[in-house]
Amino acid sequence: MNRILIAEDEQRIASFVEKGLRANGLTPTVVTDGASALGHALSGDFDLLVLDIGLPGMDGFTVLRRLRQSRGAIPVIILTARDSLTDTVAGLEGGADDYMPKPFRFDELLARIRLRLRSDRAPEVTVLQQGDLSLDLRTRRASVEGRTVDLSAREFALAEVFLRNPGQVLSREQLLSHVWGYDFDPESNVVDVYVRYLRKKLGQERIQTVRGMGYRLATD
Repeated sequence: MNRILIAEDEQRIASFVEKGLRANGLTPTVVTDGASALGHALSGDFDLLVLDIGLPGMDGFTVLRRLRQSRGAIPVIILTARDSLTDTVAGLEGGADDYMPKPFRFDELLARIRLRLRSDRAPEVTVLQQGDLSLDLRTRRASVEGRTVDLSAREFALAEVFLRNPGQVLSREQLLSHVWGYDFDPESNVVDVYVRYLRKKLGQERIQTVRGMGYRLATD
């Protein structure tokens, strides 16, 4: 199981990323300052570092520079509110493997993490399937009973969450955070709207409502 180090001092974002990674089978650890980030990254106990730039004590650029000077080879994805071209170039030239500006969508961050971990022994899953429903993650195509179904990017992301958790009840808050990111409005009915879209395209009985709890993908 891949071990992910999250260096992020904003508790809301750190918790959001930690919960999302754990729900997707990864083992996250959170640190909130630069010195701890550097020490943990050099320990050899982690497979990837998600690094915020604005850390207290020692900023992310310094952490990255010292990590690479110490020949730390752990993949690093910078996650920061600084999205200028200068900062992007500085991060990549300083030894980062990828760079994501905030705000971000969790599924995009997860995809980038998986890309950096792809050299692992376990092969990357490229097709998700449940019964006669399948999603090809490479071509971003969905099919039902052998016929291709056109899904928007958001519909595909929502369907992917369901297929990664077949039979599991997923709350509206979980679906919002996975598909719409950490800045979602908890009072929004957008999940219900998109579930209706998916039901029309994939089959009304495919996604079940669990009253008072959320939705789940039928496994019968």
